[in-house]
Amino acid sequence: MNDVRRSACKLVLGLLAPIGFCSCSAHLPAAQPLTPVAVTERPAAHPRTATAAARLVTASWYGPGLAGHRTTSGEIFNPRHLTAASKTLPMGSVVKITNPDNGNSVNVRINDRGPFVPGRALDLSRHAAERLGILHKGVAAVRMSVRSTPQASSASTPRHP
Repeated sequence: MNDVRRSACKLVLGLLAPIGFCSCSAHLPAAQPLTPVAVTERPAAHPRTATAAARLVTASWYGPGLAGHRTTSGEIFNPRHLTAASKTLPMGSVVKITNPDNGNSVNVRINDRGPFVPGRALDLSRHAAERLGILHKGVAAVRMSVRSTPQASSASTPRHP
């Protein structure tokens, strides 16, 4: 019986030991403060303003019943504007959307988050969907290329001495 208890204790201690190590993190030495590094030159093109290569994504359109509501960016949603929602692109990004079926293209500005449906990359305003010719389809494969993204705020931009 003692062998069974001893084995059980070893098993419990083996499972609880990592928890004990995690609680020891409060005893680690404090991290050293970061030293700012002077920037001597800037790259020729800001990486967030460079035009990205076009890629095929799935887009839908949204807006019925949402006119007049605030978007994630804080502006009022107007389905007659050329805007779109993206899960990942920065607010204010300008994206060129092309319908490969008919060649229609439109530039939209990202002002909201979404779509919240798996497999979709963009939710377009009604006007953008009309111009692309996908209004009646509802969901379509489109070619998307990022034209520009907003610059970093001047407060976070490194200053030259």
